[in-house]
Amino acid sequence: MIQDSKTSIQLNRRTLITGLTATGIGIGFLNVNSTAQAGGAGAPMKMGLTERDFRLGVIGPAELSLITSRIAVNRATQANAKEFAGFELREAVAVTTVLKELSTPVPPMDAKAKATLTKIQSAAPGREFDLAYITAQHENHIFLRDLATAYLSNTVPNEKAFAEQQGRHLATLALNQFTEHVELTARILRELQS
Repeated sequence: MIQDSKTSIQLNRRTLITGLTATGIGIGFLNVNSTAQAGGAGAPMKMGLTERDFRLGVIGPAELSLITSRIAVNRATQANAKEFAGFELREAVAVTTVLKELSTPVPPMDAKAKATLTKIQSAAPGREFDLAYITAQHENHIFLRDLATAYLSNTVPNEKAFAEQQGRHLATLALNQFTEHVELTARILRELQS
């Protein structure tokens, strides 16, 4: 469990690695204690995420969101899914623009990210497309919310480290949006599944 006085989340090594791999990011940038050092399988772990680690963790999912949301603004049919696609497109443009201005490299998509994109591109119009898009966005935003929370919970504000300040500011602002989008996509999924 990662904790500070304000936040408590469950994030174990397997969850984080699975999320990073699923979003096409890989795990090479993480400074993660091994399972043995952390106390065995499923035990709490400590992570030393830097602002660069946070940026690298966000840019892959943000790029996937950008691509799929460009598709969804034209193809989504359910009113709330279509509205969300517009919100998400604006968010993804903003986040990727800021990250690229901070010289964050865009990793190539891995097989799972490519499969997600293909599933969305090939989904039949209507409910099938809306479910594919909103499901992908829901999973993406859970990962991003948890990454931002882990980063903010495991860094100490450093007034002398400008880059770390920027990273914390970006994560603080993004966390609100990521959390809101987790809740919105969960609600839209319930609507689409009823």
